[in-house]
Amino acid sequence: MSNIQQFKYDNKITRAFGAASFIWGLVGMLVGLIMALQLVYPTLNLGHWFTFGRLRPLHTNAVIFAFVGNGIFMGVYYSLQRLLKARMWSDKLSWIHFWGWQLVILCAAYTLPMGLTTSSEYGELIWPIDVLITLVWVIFGVNMFGTILVRRESHLYVAIWFYIATWVTVAVLHIVRSLEIPVSWTESYPIFAGVQDGLVQWWYGHNAVAFFLTTPYLGMMYYFLPKAANRPVFSYKLSIIHFWALIFIYIWAGPHHLLYTSLPDWVQSLGTVFSIMLIAPSWGGMLNGLLTLRGAWDRVANDPVLKFMVVAVIAYGMATFEGPMLSIKSVNAISHFTDWTIAHVHVGALGWNGFLTFGVLYWVWPRMYRTELYSKQLANIHFWVGTLGIIFYAVPLYFAGWTQALMWKEFTPEGTLAWGNFLDTVKQIIPMYALRVVGGSLFFVGTILGVYNLYKTGKQGQFMADENAEAPGLPAVALAEAGGSPSSAEATAGKAPKQHWHRWIEGRPLQMLLLSTIVIAIGGIVQIIPMVFIESQVPKISTVKPYTPLELAGRDIYIKEGCVGCHSQMIRPFRDETERYGEFSKSGEYIYDRPFLWGSKRTGPDLWRVGGKYPDSWHYNHMLDPTIMSPGSIMPAYPHLLEQPLDLRDLPAKISALRKLGTPYPKDFEKYALENAKEQANKIAKNLAEQGVKDQGIADKEIVAIIAYLQRLGTDIKIGK
Repeated sequence: MSNIQQFKYDNKITRAFGAASFIWGLVGMLVGLIMALQLVYPTLNLGHWFTFGRLRPLHTNAVIFAFVGNGIFMGVYYSLQRLLKARMWSDKLSWIHFWGWQLVILCAAYTLPMGLTTSSEYGELIWPIDVLITLVWVIFGVNMFGTILVRRESHLYVAIWFYIATWVTVAVLHIVRSLEIPVSWTESYPIFAGVQDGLVQWWYGHNAVAFFLTTPYLGMMYYFLPKAANRPVFSYKLSIIHFWALIFIYIWAGPHHLLYTSLPDWVQSLGTVFSIMLIAPSWGGMLNGLLTLRGAWDRVANDPVLKFMVVAVIAYGMATFEGPMLSIKSVNAISHFTDWTIAHVHVGALGWNGFLTFGVLYWVWPRMYRTELYSKQLANIHFWVGTLGIIFYAVPLYFAGWTQALMWKEFTPEGTLAWGNFLDTVKQIIPMYALRVVGGSLFFVGTILGVYNLYKTGKQGQFMADENAEAPGLPAVALAEAGGSPSSAEATAGKAPKQHWHRWIEGRPLQMLLLSTIVIAIGGIVQIIPMVFIESQVPKISTVKPYTPLELAGRDIYIKEGCVGCHSQMIRPFRDETERYGEFSKSGEYIYDRPFLWGSKRTGPDLWRVGGKYPDSWHYNHMLDPTIMSPGSIMPAYPHLLEQPLDLRDLPAKISALRKLGTPYPKDFEKYALENAKEQANKIAKNLAEQGVKDQGIADKEIVAIIAYLQRLGTDIKIGK
């Protein structure tokens, strides 16, 4: 027993991340609630910093990386120390990680409403923040692996497998998605363009969901659910299958976000096949979690912690069944670009991530403060209010999505679109958007109750910053590295213990890291490499030319205002879409689009063939006040575009950067870019004057650039009727 060592667990870092999770959760949910209200009451789009388009990335980043991100680190820092029987390797690195992550969040909270964005979904942050994220993530990894290497426990428990896979995969995803050429401190262009950029984006975007919103939470499920239930995990073998199958299959599934687009069919088919395969490991993990409660179901009715965790695991099962179903082409033809997808995402975000975070916080907080939960009754109220919130949020959006799809695709007996005016399909779902506000409000109120309950729990208890612990020292680890320590009976008998084959990996963290890296890399390599290096995958079209300098400036304004959040630029080969919008999109049309702007939701109509459809004055008035041209529109007004000076100072640098990436601008064109842009701006101003727009100095305002860009869309190919 002389090998027993005393040490202390660090609870301060767990408390810091837990408090940050709840605080940022309130912020992110409040922004989401404001956005939901804006879709019902467009007048709530107050000023150009708080329009729906600018708030949408703020909401998603606040919920994913601030609320859930801090929740992940809370769970990892608490469980990792106890599973390894060691304090975190470096307290200093722990706190650099904490404050670095909060700095990332604050930078996002400032830049996104300012319109400083890359427009890549879940990866909108500009390149200096990307660099900061990389540094913080490396610090987290060094601290985590440092702790693993000095552990006092030989066995790496299943939760740690998921933490390791999370760290390495998020690192790979972030690096590849962030490959870009900076133009200024706030702008850059990705090295991939068009179809290739779309594939890389959803390889990243889907797996940001997989390896940021799923795998670390599965690690937390495997630790906290058995602890809360006081039961062992149902099946060790099932956890092995769950882990390796999940991290291998998930990485292939990204292309299911791009079905029926210009992406080559072979990549779409791979995405569909692997997405459907995901049901097996995902449901294996769900069942492993639920069956862990065998013999403890009577406690669920009385324990709010278990209530939250059970519903979280069920929501995980629902979301991971629905996701593969939405990847089937016939289903995706209905669901894509509709609110069905929004409902699906929020079942996972609110149910799986939100409820598991609440459950873990309710379990951890009393233990760190050495007291009982302030009010189980209040926690139960939080549970039921939150559950009703999820239902009232998701169900109306399911109906909204089905309504949209059916109305978009409906034809009259004469063969014409039954709902030719896209706005008519929007007006039908406003009541469903109003019900979504009710659901979001309920969930938000529940979160406030949770914050209050945890605050009062802390007030009545005494915080244990350094928790005493003891465990055998390092010799046990050295023995484990040789294959594991034998039991006393086996040692007495002189027999080698019979080890499961997977124990070899579990006792060797560096091998676990290496194997995880290989497994997660395969899918991305198979899908992305051919698309980048085989030219025939994206056939070029001779008539497709680069954007003019003014159109390029207008495109950047389109990105800044977040227009991609409501408008797609991808016409799929469906009869209803070609009748409504025009010829379906070709992959070669997007070869100069950096970044791609296909979108993932149609709150407004597709814009890919809008070029030349309306006179310049129509776009001018539509931006001034959308209801002038489209009575009943819920689109925000953009009067600031008529007032903001058009800043073209970075145009030469942008032209130069795009030429380096392969855009065929003439040699030294950047020297003439400003002159070219001003010439085109004057032509648009003249057109506006001829069409009745009396606005002095309009040629120097942002509106002319956005008009130039919109009038260009989809005009590079001529389709005969």
